[in-house]
Amino acid sequence: AQLGPPEVNITSCPNCINVTIKLPTSHVTDEGKLLSLIDIYKEMYYVITLKSLDGEHKRPRQKTTEEVFSTVIGDLYASRNYCVSVEVSASLNRHSIPSPWKCVTADSEARQGYHEVAVAGAVCVSLIIVAVLKCVHSAGFILLKISFPQTLV
Repeated sequence: AQLGPPEVNITSCPNCINVTIKLPTSHVTDEGKLLSLIDIYKEMYYVITLKSLDGEHKRPRQKTTEEVFSTVIGDLYASRNYCVSVEVSASLNRHSIPSPWKCVTADSEARQGYHEVAVAGAVCVSLIIVAVLKCVHSAGFILLKISFPQTLV
């Protein structure tokens, strides 16, 4: 029997992606209770394939004894799109169906403060423009032609 595909979710973190894997369900029952793959095989192996602009890279095979687990793939380029597919196997069963590709863009370290920096920059630029216009006006280069009503003259 083929194993898989596992359920895979990925989220981005600074220069990394977090991969959460849920092992596929088995169809084996014991006294009416559905057994997990861990119940049957005690430990499972998984291989994560990472796809990016550089091509596909199979990561080293890892072992798990949990139904649901997470792993972090680090040392990635920020703001680059990465896709992940996971294949699970057992020592007694190497036949597996890989998960569908899931994609995400790795975060950059600086992105968290980006919004604040952009707002602060815009405020500074506005203040500089106002100050320059005030100086130019005071020096008489810009004459404001405001016609006051006769009662105020």
